[in-house]
Amino acid sequence: MARGNSRESLRSWIDRLRFNLYPAFRGTGAKVIYIAEDRRTIRIALPLNWRTRNIFGTLFGGAMYAATDPLYAILIKVGLGPGYIVWDKAGTIRYRKPGRSTLYAECSVSEGELADLRQRLEVEASVDLDYEIPLTDAGGVVHAVVMKTIFVARKEAYLNKLAQDAAVSPV
Repeated sequence: MARGNSRESLRSWIDRLRFNLYPAFRGTGAKVIYIAEDRRTIRIALPLNWRTRNIFGTLFGGAMYAATDPLYAILIKVGLGPGYIVWDKAGTIRYRKPGRSTLYAECSVSEGELADLRQRLEVEASVDLDYEIPLTDAGGVVHAVVMKTIFVARKEAYLNKLAQDAAVSPV
């Protein structure tokens, strides 16, 4: 996996800086090392240091999960635009081996995936998308895999459903 080798635009560089300064992400100990100009790909690095180390001297599992937690939801929200609701619905992590060095992750969504999603949402009220995010070392060895379920709905359909649910359910 290329780690920041691709050139990025000034806009991408500013987005990356803003992402890395955002307190919730900054607290994970990870850094965004690349955002594609079209905002369809994001790469992160999670170093083993005093902030991310557990009592066993390896990468803390919570840091691994937290570093990858928002990535697909953000890519999908940015890719679809303002007319959609996007949430993290569920997530799990499977550890394969202890992280004893910096781990890397990359998430991507293609324009084709986004177009298919828009089509599905024209006929379905909402869609759950499942993604796997491997955390690998510099040699490509997988140390953990994060599984994410992302909920997506058209904003109009989602708000209509909320209104219907509120009208039906007694308080």
